[in-house]
Amino acid sequence: MKTKEPMSQRLVFRRLTHYLSSYKWLTVVALTFLLLTTVVQTIIPLVAEYFIDHYIKQVSQLALLILLGYFLLYVLQMIFSYVGNYLFSKVAYSIVRDIRQDAFDNVQRLGMSYFDQTSAGSIVSRLTNDTEAISQMFSGILSSFISAIFIFATTLYTMIVLDIRLTAIVVLFWPFIFILVNLYRKKSMTVIETTRSLLSDINTKLSESIEGIRVIQAFRQEERLQDEFEAINQDHLRYANRSVLLDSIFLRPAMSLLKLLGYVVLMAYFGFTWQTIGVTAGLMYAFIQYINRLFDPLISVTQNFSTLQTSMVSAGRVFTLIDRDDYEPQQNNNQSLEVSRGGIEFKNVCFSYDGDHQILDNISFKVKQGETIAFVGATGSGKSSIINVFMRFYEFQSGQVLLDGHDIRDYSQEELRKSVGLVLQDPFLYHGTIKSNIRMYQDISDQDVEAAAEFVDADDFIRQLPQGYDEPVTERGSTFSTGQRQLLAFARTVASQPKILILDEATANIDSKTEDIIQTSLKKMREGRTTIAIAHRLSTIQDANCIYVLDKGHIVESGNHEELLEKKGIYYRMYQLQAGMME
Repeated sequence: MKTKEPMSQRLVFRRLTHYLSSYKWLTVVALTFLLLTTVVQTIIPLVAEYFIDHYIKQVSQLALLILLGYFLLYVLQMIFSYVGNYLFSKVAYSIVRDIRQDAFDNVQRLGMSYFDQTSAGSIVSRLTNDTEAISQMFSGILSSFISAIFIFATTLYTMIVLDIRLTAIVVLFWPFIFILVNLYRKKSMTVIETTRSLLSDINTKLSESIEGIRVIQAFRQEERLQDEFEAINQDHLRYANRSVLLDSIFLRPAMSLLKLLGYVVLMAYFGFTWQTIGVTAGLMYAFIQYINRLFDPLISVTQNFSTLQTSMVSAGRVFTLIDRDDYEPQQNNNQSLEVSRGGIEFKNVCFSYDGDHQILDNISFKVKQGETIAFVGATGSGKSSIINVFMRFYEFQSGQVLLDGHDIRDYSQEELRKSVGLVLQDPFLYHGTIKSNIRMYQDISDQDVEAAAEFVDADDFIRQLPQGYDEPVTERGSTFSTGQRQLLAFARTVASQPKILILDEATANIDSKTEDIIQTSLKKMREGRTTIAIAHRLSTIQDANCIYVLDKGHIVESGNHEELLEKKGIYYRMYQLQAGMME
């Protein structure tokens, strides 16, 4: 999928409105309370005006009742405002939950090519920081905007009814307000987009540093990483300061200055004309309050405009992630087709990651049910690419892959994945317990979990742990040795009872002593299962039915261990080299 241009703000707003429609009734109730708040706010200055003009010079029971009503109106305003803002916040976080879930769901469906091109930190940033920015827009800014519209409309109408001449004086300042807002919008957009992008870069660098901390420390790269992080951090600070500078120029100071000028002009007009036009003190007080009610929402809106811009940019980034459609290869989903035996055949398969450089070139081989084949070759020869194609992580360009005589595309993805057990060179363990990592959240009983561990000879070391099968597993299983993690991965695979076993250099990082234990487990796992092994150590695949030697995407040699040694070709030289190293 080609990189798309940034999503327009109009389209982003339309998408956000779609999510808002799911909570329309709750939104209507929230809007009702905001409208009630606005009505009460509009009435308060009118009560003050009436009291000043009629009762300020006399004390009576009615005057006290008016003052009590004035106080109760403020209490009512606070209650309505609280309920309205609370409901808007509830809507906001519900929308963010939905957006975050949609983004996460789409990430789970994306193909491996997307993750090859996108850093984990960038994805995490979009699912956390960017979605949180959206919540700020709905919980505070949107309610502020809507409230400002209500206040603006009701206040303007009331001012016109009270005195259209004074209202006309205030209206003279509106063009300056709109000019300021428009200038700010144009100048801040690029700055905000760059700031969010740099924040994503910070998350990416942080993620890389945490995941690769052992390599960083082993190669004494701490200072270099610190310098790189400081450079990105400094860039983020520079653009954040630019954003603050724009806020300082165009937002509250400028708007406050306009409000102050409004006071001055209104007071001057009142001073020069009060004797001739009959403007009362109460009316003047009401207009001063209404100027506050006109300008304060505008100041609040413009002050939050930078946050709104940030939220819109963040929403666009999240929607771009939701719209990614470079999914893993699609299956025909023939629900009636099941993997029964596990026979595999590649026919003239060609594959390229980028469409330009051929990684597999006319690869053909066949493995019968229950047989074991192995692939060996130098780094980059295409060994893992064969696995990627068979697992349907990537789409191949030409040729045919058959499983039990049927095109592999005709199987449903669920049927294909549950029939194949994949064991990687670096096994991944989830945060949880040993039991949950073997079960992998499938419907497998505790007895079956323990039986799988016993089958691969992992039961002994598990029972020696303080909590046994309930022993906590930290992220990536860092508290266990490489061999122990691999045995747990084997147990996980056996527990799922796959018909096909794929071993991607499963013993490459294992010491010789542990390898003996794992080899015993592997032999038991392979019994009755079709097995494809990618091997670094040739000693681990000598009993394979057929060994294929790959070179630059081509199969250059094939045969069993003895046949390949007799040819004295690439395999022979690889074997002699490893044997010499062992000696």
